[in-house]
Order: sequence, then structure tokens, then C-alpha cells
Amino acid sequence: MQEFLVEITTTIPDGTSQDEVDRRRAAEAVRARELAAIGHLARLWRPVGELRSVGVWCAADEAELHEKVLGTLPLSPWMSFAVTPLESHPNDPGR
Repeated sequence: MQEFLVEITTTIPDGTSQDEVDRRRAAEAVRARELAAIGHLARLWRPVGELRSVGVWCAADEAELHEKVLGTLPLSPWMSFAVTPLESHPNDPGR
């Protein structure tokens, strides 16, 4: 599987009830655990003081990443994604 650096910004639409936001966030946590368990979500961070996340996600290709991984997130209709394909660096200490 290929690795991708994905920056996610979530914008909750005006007028959305807090109950709907809470329901989707709870479902999002469940789905993230599922995707991690099957190898699609490797790491996830939130920059200090920001309402976005940065993660390393894995998929066969970018189409699968969008359709079968990111597109299955319950908050995806409210998310924008900046995707950068990654490749190994010869000086990576983790190689």
C-alpha cells in the first residue's frame, strides 16, 4: 500500500445541531479505529491550537484513498482534504 500525507479541515455547516455534530464525531471515532485496524490509518495528529488534523493514511492508490477510505468517514461531507503522496526517503532513519 502507498502512504499519503493527508491534511483534513472540517467545517461544520451553519445551522447544524449540536446533536448532529456529536453523533457524527462519535461515529468518526469508531470509523477511525476501524480504518486503523485494517491498515488504512497509520498516524493522526492535531496541530496545537488548530481545528484540523494531519495524518498518514495508506491505500492502494489515490482513488482508493478518496473513495474507500476518506469517503467513508462520517464527517467527510464537511471535510476538505489536501493529499500528498509519499515515498521513502533514502535518509529515513525508520527504513
